[in-house]
Amino acid sequence: MQDEETMSDLVSGVVKWFNDDKGYGFIEREGGADVFVHFRAINGTGRKTLKEGQKVTFEVTQGQKGPQAENVTPL
Repeated sequence: MQDEETMSDLVSGVVKWFNDDKGYGFIEREGGADVFVHFRAINGTGRKTLKEGQKVTFEVTQGQKGPQAENVTPL
């Protein structure tokens, strides 16, 4: 099993956009491609959502369609 594509380091970014109705969006990270984020990857309780321009930390994993965010923590 190869995990070379998986990055487990926390990185910072800013929410580019997030659609509350659909439960997903994208995070813009410094020096890298935008990262897909699904509401299930957001840490916390209650309604899990993000706002445009909000700063977050997260881990980048390789999804089926490209990089995706996991363990997302709003700052």
